[in-house]
Amino acid sequence: MNIREATATDEPTLLALLEAMDWDRPWSRPEVTPGLWEGKLVLVAEEDQQVIGFAFGEIASHGRAHLNFALVQPAWRRQGVTKALLAEFAARARAGGSEHLTLDVDTNNAVGQKVWQRLGFTDWARRLSIPIEILEKRVSPGGEAGESYASLHVQTDDPEAVQAAVAKYLPRLGGSGGGRVTQPRNGWVVVYDELIDRDRRVRERLASELSNATAAVVCAIGIEDGAVVRYVLFERGSAVDEYQSVPEYFALLPPGDVVALGANPTVVARLTGAEPSRVRAVARTGASPDELPPAPDLLAQLAEVMGLEGAGRE
Repeated sequence: MNIREATATDEPTLLALLEAMDWDRPWSRPEVTPGLWEGKLVLVAEEDQQVIGFAFGEIASHGRAHLNFALVQPAWRRQGVTKALLAEFAARARAGGSEHLTLDVDTNNAVGQKVWQRLGFTDWARRLSIPIEILEKRVSPGGEAGESYASLHVQTDDPEAVQAAVAKYLPRLGGSGGGRVTQPRNGWVVVYDELIDRDRRVRERLASELSNATAAVVCAIGIEDGAVVRYVLFERGSAVDEYQSVPEYFALLPPGDVVALGANPTVVARLTGAEPSRVRAVARTGASPDELPPAPDLLAQLAEVMGLEGAGRE
């Protein structure tokens, strides 16, 4: 195998390799055009005069180099091509005055993360992302996040037991009172509190504690920022089903986590008596709130399917 610096005649081959990459998030794909690597070091790996991989990046910028990509033809992977490219890139970077090498790896790319970690790379920064549509709504004048509100539904006919558990655990989570606990409604005792409204982590921790303390199924359900509907079902203290109408509303997620935030009709049916086909029809997900019914309407539909009276607010 030979590692050399790319020439102009290599450009069509390298562009084709880059274009063929599988991008989990299409918007992160660079614009594949001639001149993409202008001003950067581009190295190619070749075998029998055939390009089998390449790497490109900046070798010196304020004492560090940055590797943009290291791509290898599928048939040549796991044969040391990446290491050979990286070794030459590192040598060029050191000669250029760099002491550290950085690179980006997608959060969806578990294999890539393991490869780089085995070579000694460690996390040193996070690159965050948000759909511009959502950001604009939050930062524009009058575009602050909408109202958040929620409720906990405990599947029991014993409100006194629920009240005792709320009084015990809510203060430990930062609550100032004992919450508002209702009489049973359609087989569920409902809990409201301003801390439950505004802090979903506290809400779900309290739901877990109540489920464990009362040995009952508990559903934490509500609206976030006036835009997203979320619920978590707990059984014996453990979360057994989770739904979020816009899975990547708070952060980008690996594909498996996005799927996991879709409702599980079988679990919902077992715990609430809901009809699975109705759960499947109502508990839809989207890339943005605009793809779904208004959050209050979606919450009402879900609550009706699961038999939760007074969901979200009294």
